[in-house]
Amino acid sequence: MLRGRQVDKVFLSIVSTLILVGLLIFTSASLGLLSRNGASFSSVAMSQFASVVIGCILAYIVSKIPYLFWRRASFYIFLISIAVTLLVFLPNIGLTFGGGRRWIAIGSISFQPGEFLKVAFVIYCAHWLTSAKDKITTFKGGLLPVIVLLTIVGVILLKQPDTDTFVSIFLAAMGMYIVAGGKYRYLFLIILISAIGFAALVFSRPYLMQRITTFINPASDPLGSGYQIQQSLISIGSGKLFGRGFGQSIQKFSYLPEPIGDSIFAVAAEEFGFIGGTFIISLFLLFTLGSLRIATRAPDMYSGLLTVGIAILIVSGSFMNIASMLGVIPLSGLPLLFVSHGGSAMMLTLVQVGIILNISKYRK
Repeated sequence: MLRGRQVDKVFLSIVSTLILVGLLIFTSASLGLLSRNGASFSSVAMSQFASVVIGCILAYIVSKIPYLFWRRASFYIFLISIAVTLLVFLPNIGLTFGGGRRWIAIGSISFQPGEFLKVAFVIYCAHWLTSAKDKITTFKGGLLPVIVLLTIVGVILLKQPDTDTFVSIFLAAMGMYIVAGGKYRYLFLIILISAIGFAALVFSRPYLMQRITTFINPASDPLGSGYQIQQSLISIGSGKLFGRGFGQSIQKFSYLPEPIGDSIFAVAAEEFGFIGGTFIISLFLLFTLGSLRIATRAPDMYSGLLTVGIAILIVSGSFMNIASMLGVIPLSGLPLLFVSHGGSAMMLTLVQVGIILNISKYRK
C-alpha cells in the first residue's frame, strides 16, 4: 500500500462545486423567508454559511486522520451513536417537530442524531463485512449479521418515526453487502421481506399511507396533503428550459412549503430551469462516479466499502429528495445535501467527505 501526497483533486473539485452551488441556491431560496412571519433572512443565511465553514474545517481535520482509525473505533462509535439517538425519547431533551421525535435540544444547541447514527452504521458495517469476508457468501455469516444491525437501527428510527433515514441506511447496507461479495439471491430475499414489512408499516402508520395516497393522486387533496407536491410541480414547470433567473422565484415567497428545506430543488428548478436542475443532478452523478473511482483504487476492502457506503448515503438521500419534488416517488423528508438548510446534516456530510478524501490519499 502506497500513500499519495495529496487528496483526489477531481473529487475535491466536485465537492467544492456542490458547496458553492448549494450556497448560491440557498441564498436565493432564503429570500422567501422575508415574506413569512418576519423571519430573518440574514440570520438564516449566516447560520447556513457558518455550518458550511465549520463543516469544511471538520472535513479538513478528518482528511488528516488515517481511515484505519475509524475501523479501530467503529464499534464504540456505533454504540455511542445508538445511545445518543435514544436520547430523543427522553423528556426535556427530545424535541417533537413535524409529527416526529427526531431532534435533541441541549441548551441552545439542537441537532438530529439520526444523521450521526447513519454515518456510524456505515463505519461499523464496513468493518463487520470486512471481518466476515470469508463467510460473506453464507446466510449465517454474511447476510444475517447485516439484518441484525439493520433491525437495531430500524427499531430506533421507525419508533421516532424517521422512515426516510432508515431507507438510506438500508440502501447503503445492501450496496455494501453486494460489493463485499454477498450473493444476489440473498439480496432479493431481503428486498422481498423488506417490501412485505414496508407494506405492513404503511397500513399501520397513517402518515405513510397518506404519502402513498398523495403520490398516487396528488390532486385528491390539493389544499391539504397534496399541496406541497402540487406547488413543487408548478414551481419546477414554470422554470421551463432556462428558468426565471437568480432570485426570481415566485413560489418561494408565499406558495411553496419549506423553500429552504425539503422543497429547495423546486426553487432551483424555477430559477435555473431544466438546464439548472439537470446540472444539479449531474453534480451528484459526478460525486457518485468520483467516489466509486476512489473506492476501486482503495488500498483494502474496508476503505473501499466505507467509501461506497458513504457515497450511497449522500447520493441516495439527495436523489430521493429530488425524486419526491418531481413526483417520481412519495414525498420524502430527507434534505438535498449540500443545498438544504440544516446544520447537523451539512456538517456531518462534510465529515463524510473528509473520510473519503483521506482514503483517496492511498493507493494499492
